[in-house]
Amino acid sequence: MTENVLQSAIDAATACADIARKTVLPYFRTSLRADAKSDDSPVTIADRQAEQAMRDILTERLPEHAILGEESGMSGTNGDWLWVLDPIDGTRAFLTGRPTFGTLISLFHKGRPVLGLIDQPVTGERWIGVSGRPTQFLSDRLPGTIGTRPCPKAAEAELSCTAPEIMTASHAPRFANLQKHTRRTSWGGDCYAYGLLALGQIDVIAECTMNPWDWGALVPVVEGAGGRITDWQGGRLTLESDGTVLACGDATLLPELVHHLS
Repeated sequence: MTENVLQSAIDAATACADIARKTVLPYFRTSLRADAKSDDSPVTIADRQAEQAMRDILTERLPEHAILGEESGMSGTNGDWLWVLDPIDGTRAFLTGRPTFGTLISLFHKGRPVLGLIDQPVTGERWIGVSGRPTQFLSDRLPGTIGTRPCPKAAEAELSCTAPEIMTASHAPRFANLQKHTRRTSWGGDCYAYGLLALGQIDVIAECTMNPWDWGALVPVVEGAGGRITDWQGGRLTLESDGTVLACGDATLLPELVHHLS
């Protein structure tokens, strides 16, 4: 990306995060009704309104780019530039009043995520990752310094996963084997956990059944903080990946983790 293209993309992603935050916050900790999608995951009016608001910004600013959103699918046909949006990653957390959900905004170029943004509207925290650059962490209220922490052995690692229920029958025993070789497991967090990994608070995250809107924004953020994020085989994440995601703060730990998940 040229500097001008990059800055336009960062500005657009920031504007999207701002409007999503403004849209979502009034619904937080209210008696909001959720509808069940085809996969039985919940969706609310907050999800739909926030995604539409972001789509409007991107369509106005970058009409030549395609957009893929969790709630409204694909629009546009540009093969090189694709925005991937998840207005509320962690709708269950949002519905139960826990500030561990987030808005995920990513820009793919020729199938690879080159820009990623994680925004937590309630805490006011924001992570911005750009391929090849250090991740930025923006927060007016909560402390945090970008940079993953050293953890060369799985036995010393803090492992995190959103919920046991996301594991399929074939993935559950592999995850359980990883658990046996790590220090302890914490549950919950959705995309917020990846932000914490980028701040050096968590060492390993392993999840499956993930879609591009679940992981696209996480790749530049984690890698820009010094970590690695791959599938469970240690391969690069692409739009055709199998839905497994493995993130670690210490890159030297990756081969051991892949071994335990094999």
